[in-house]
Amino acid sequence: MGKRPGISAYILPALGLLLALVFLLWPDVGPGTPGVLAAGSVALLCGSAFSAVGHADVVAARLGQPWGTLLLTLSVTIIEVSVMASMMLNGENNPTLARESVLSVLMIVNAGIVGLCLLLGSIRHREQTIQQQGASGYLSAIIALGVMLLILPNETHAGATGAFSLFQLVYMSLIAIALYAAFLYMQTVRYREHFAGQAEGHGEPVPGLSAFLLAIGMLLASLAAVVALSGQVAATFEDFLAQFSLEDPDAVTGALVATLILLPECISAVRAAARNHLQHSLNIALGSALATVSLTIPAMAFISVMIGRSMVLGLDNEDRTMLLLTFVLSVLSFGTGKTNALNGVIHLIVFCVYVMLLFAP
Repeated sequence: MGKRPGISAYILPALGLLLALVFLLWPDVGPGTPGVLAAGSVALLCGSAFSAVGHADVVAARLGQPWGTLLLTLSVTIIEVSVMASMMLNGENNPTLARESVLSVLMIVNAGIVGLCLLLGSIRHREQTIQQQGASGYLSAIIALGVMLLILPNETHAGATGAFSLFQLVYMSLIAIALYAAFLYMQTVRYREHFAGQAEGHGEPVPGLSAFLLAIGMLLASLAAVVALSGQVAATFEDFLAQFSLEDPDAVTGALVATLILLPECISAVRAAARNHLQHSLNIALGSALATVSLTIPAMAFISVMIGRSMVLGLDNEDRTMLLLTFVLSVLSFGTGKTNALNGVIHLIVFCVYVMLLFAP
């Protein structure tokens, strides 16, 4: 946590902002962007996202836990909302984009990242322990919101097409925000010890005030670069996927967005698990999933209402089955407070089936 970012963490956001300025000053460059600029936009957005996580780690080392992990998850959520909003505003209405992106985050985190952390951590340390109350708190909130926001829309009178009515959408968005606020209070104040893991840092010095302030400034710059480039990257993604005959292009688009956004957190979580800090690893992974489902959907709902575009949240049958299977599996894996390699293998197998369904639903 105390390691400072490399020089690339300062250069890439600056280049990202510079390229975004080029698109702003010369808007004709945007449509039909040449391959080099399109690839550069994706590369700089990814680099800026990694830089944001690196600078967030420095800020987190100064703030301590659980504030550090919370800052990281909120930073990634801001990145995700900016990319999804740009894709929603780009071209024709895409009512299922938010649903597919949030589902992808839940599946990638609960099946892919968690499975990888459990497997690699167990290979190195055989059996790892976690704070059972903390894991249960995360899963309770994630399962409640996942069911209410992604499964319930198909079961209401207004949900024949998988969409909430306007009143239901606003009400459920407020419910999601309220539940997340309650969770944060429990995590940071009331039951803080339930989310504390092994002490990290190994004696590494806490960043000084100057390094802390520089990291905050660069974190904001990195997020600004991601937001500024997200529109161009959204167009690049959609142009690229249009070349293929996909049965469900929205699902693949949502998975690509989720993978792009979660890659830095995946690396951080896996590294923590490999150091036998599984609780910290789960705080990163499950915290990201919870922030996504509780904040991204209300944010996208607000945007959809403001621009007058519909938003379909109800899942298809196969997606609903896979999501519920992942929830049950997560409860069983963390139910004893101890994990092993078998838990990780099962999670990863479920993730492989999810990937198959993206291309062959």
